[in-house]
Amino acid sequence: MRIALICSDYPPLRTSAAVQIRDLAAEFLAQGHVPVVLVPAERQREPWIESDVGGVKVLRLAAPAVRARGYLRRTLAEMYLPFAMIRGIARSPWSDTRWDAIAWYSPTTFFGPLVWWLKRRARCPAYLILRDIFPEWALDLGLLRKGPVYAFFKAVSNFQYAMADVIGVQTPSNLPYMARWDGRGGRRLEVLQNWLSPAADVGSSIVVANTALVGRQVFVYIGNMGVAQGMEIFIDLAAQLRGRRDLGFLFVGRGTDIPKLQELVRARALENVLFHDEVDTREMPGLLAQCQVGLLALDPKHKTHNIPGKFLTYLQAGLPVLGRVNPGTDVADLIERERVGAAYVGESADEFAAVAVRLMDDNTERAAMGLRGRRLGLRMFSPTTAVQQILVAVGRVPPPSGPRR
Repeated sequence: MRIALICSDYPPLRTSAAVQIRDLAAEFLAQGHVPVVLVPAERQREPWIESDVGGVKVLRLAAPAVRARGYLRRTLAEMYLPFAMIRGIARSPWSDTRWDAIAWYSPTTFFGPLVWWLKRRARCPAYLILRDIFPEWALDLGLLRKGPVYAFFKAVSNFQYAMADVIGVQTPSNLPYMARWDGRGGRRLEVLQNWLSPAADVGSSIVVANTALVGRQVFVYIGNMGVAQGMEIFIDLAAQLRGRRDLGFLFVGRGTDIPKLQELVRARALENVLFHDEVDTREMPGLLAQCQVGLLALDPKHKTHNIPGKFLTYLQAGLPVLGRVNPGTDVADLIERERVGAAYVGESADEFAAVAVRLMDDNTERAAMGLRGRRLGLRMFSPTTAVQQILVAVGRVPPPSGPRR
């Protein structure tokens, strides 16, 4: 099968989306298919550039800067994005390709016109990997209000959904958000768990022993630090534990809230907190091997549910997870049910500190949680499982025998 994989991010970008699509493409290749990744490339002058990355064909298409600062500039860039990609594909050797299937990753929510153009030419099924129920989450956080702007984004999302034959959401609790779409015109909705391929420990450019956190047991956070995460409670937690000279906090990544978080640390004169720019994803095993607990945060105003990519990374590294999440969310239930960490659902820094200390100070249980986490990652979050599920969903392989979990 020749499969078009559409995404906004791909290595060398270091986002969780880039890593997931890389692993998905590699698994399609390993199972004997021909994945071709279609990805926008900002500041690329040529309309298209094709490369071979580990046997996977990657077609980078000239596109506007969707990471532009300011909501208006970013929105305008994302609106033009699919049309820029169409222009690049039309000028490339892949313009007349008869795809056997299309799979695309959201965010962004603006890929609808691109998928429509490809489907019209290839007459093939399309699978939407939905990881961002937008604009609902922006409404929850107060970034949008119901009105013309919300209605516009809702229309964009609905058009994207209409292009899919199957939509894979990442948790069972996301299913009600898409209930109106399920079953229309033969379309189908299902849960497609996130995935992550095992990675070797090749070391890390961050050496904790060479930082101000030397000698401390480390709570580590990796990934985006923006409005959707609600990271301030971790600074409150660090302030509560400033008297514990054996504990420290390491934040590694990028995000719009980093300057605000750094200012909070300076204002409180915290010496147990260290920030570091994002690192290559290949360094994650080496980085996390130096830490003891992985931190996970979702703003408590979120009503949509997800399983963040960093959660899978912690599991794979054998780190127990300390999560600040909403009560009843899928990730909170998963942490508690599988006993791979602790989930705190309140807003009290004192209570959160007590949970954190219990987790960090029980070395025996922490080790057991790490082992259970590794097993959970292999069992539930495998790219092999994800690829098989997508192929079954688009009707390209028969379903496995026996009951489906």
